[in-house]
Amino acid sequence: MRRVVVTGMGGITALGDNWKTIRAALEEQKTAIRYMEEWDRFKGVNTRLAAPILDFNIEDRYPRKKLRSMGRVSCLAVYATERALLDAGLLGSPLVQSGRMGVAYGSSFGSPDSVLGFYELKMNGISRNLSATNYIRMMGQTTVVNLSVFFGITGRIVPTSCACASGSMGIGSAFEAIRFNKADIMIAGGAEELDITDAATFDTLFATSTMNNTPDKTPRPFDRDRDGLVVGEGAGTLILEEYEHAKARGANIYAEIVGYGCSADGSHVTQPQADTMSRALMLGLQDADLAPDVIGFVSAHGTATEGGDIAETAATNAVFGSHIPVHSLKSYFGHTLGACGSLEAWLSIEMMREGWFCTTANLDNVDKRCAPLDYIMGESRLLEVDYLMSNNFAFGGVNTSLIIKKL
Repeated sequence: MRRVVVTGMGGITALGDNWKTIRAALEEQKTAIRYMEEWDRFKGVNTRLAAPILDFNIEDRYPRKKLRSMGRVSCLAVYATERALLDAGLLGSPLVQSGRMGVAYGSSFGSPDSVLGFYELKMNGISRNLSATNYIRMMGQTTVVNLSVFFGITGRIVPTSCACASGSMGIGSAFEAIRFNKADIMIAGGAEELDITDAATFDTLFATSTMNNTPDKTPRPFDRDRDGLVVGEGAGTLILEEYEHAKARGANIYAEIVGYGCSADGSHVTQPQADTMSRALMLGLQDADLAPDVIGFVSAHGTATEGGDIAETAATNAVFGSHIPVHSLKSYFGHTLGACGSLEAWLSIEMMREGWFCTTANLDNVDKRCAPLDYIMGESRLLEVDYLMSNNFAFGGVNTSLIIKKL
C-alpha cells in the first residue's frame, strides 16, 4: 500500500480564509457567532444564531460562464480548492488534467434556493423560475461536479454527500484512492453554505442554541450549560498525494494521512450510539496499525448537543481512557455541516505543526454526564504530538475517524 501525504491546504471559514488570521481569533477565543436579524421574519424558528462568512463575493474572480452551474456552496468549494492547489504548487499544472488527479468532495446538500423553482412548479404549475442549471446547483454532488468541471479534472470522482461527515469522508475516500493506486493526487474535502433550512432542521429537533441575546457565549460543547448547536458555513480542501510522487516533484509536505475508519450506527438516524462511534475510532487505529496510546490529541466533533456530546465522549473514553487531550473547533465558527470534517482536519494539521492547540471556547464547566477526558479549556495548550485523530459523526449514524501523522 502506498503512503499518502498532504501537500496543499486551503479553506474559508467565518473566522477567515488563512491560518494566520484564524489562529489569531482562536488565541483570543474570539468566535464568529452573531445574531441573524435577517432571520427574524421566519416565525416558528427559535434560534437566531449562526456563523456566516461575510463579504464573500467571487463574481469578479471567475468567468461568468463558469459560475452559471454554481450555487454558493460550490463557489465556496472552488475558492478553497483554488487556494489549496496554489499552496500545493499545482494550480495550472498539467498534472491537474492528467487523469491521475481526482476529487473526493461533499456537502450535506446543494444550494437550497435552487429548490424554489421546483417548488413553484409542483405547487402552482408554473416553471418561470426554472433554468437548465437549477438541478446542478441543487443536487447533492454539486460540489464535486463543479470542482471537476471548473478545474478540468478527468480522474476518479467520489461524491460524499453525507451530512456532517461529508468533509472527513472526502478525505478518507481520497486517502484510499491513492493508497490503492487509483490516483496519484486527490482534491479532498467538503463545503456548506449557510441557510435558514439548516437551522430550522436542527430547531425542530430542539438541538439549536437559543441564547440569542448572547451570541458570544454559545455554542458550548461539553459544557453543563450548553443549550444546542449553532450552524455555520465554509469549505476546506486538502490536496492529498502519493508520497514518492510528491517527493519527486519537490512538493512541500505538511503531514501524512495514515488511517481512516468508518462505521454506521445502524439503529437511529438522529440518536448517536457510543459503541458504534468507538468502533469507527478503533477501525481508524487498525487501519493505521497503531495502538491508542500513540495518539497525542483528538479533534472532537463536539456539536454542543446533549446526546452528541455524551455519546462522543463515552466513545472517546472507551478507546483512549481519560487522559487524551480534546477540543471542539465548532465552538468558534459553528457547525459547518458538510465542511466541518475537512476544516477541522486542516486546522488540526496547522496546530500539530506548531505544537499549539486552542481551547474549546465557552467551555467553563464540563457536564458530569460527559465521560472523563482531558478537555482543553480556559487556555490554549502547548503539546508535542506525533499523531492526532480527527472525528466526525453525521445524521444517519455515519461515523468517521481520520488519523494524521506529523512529518
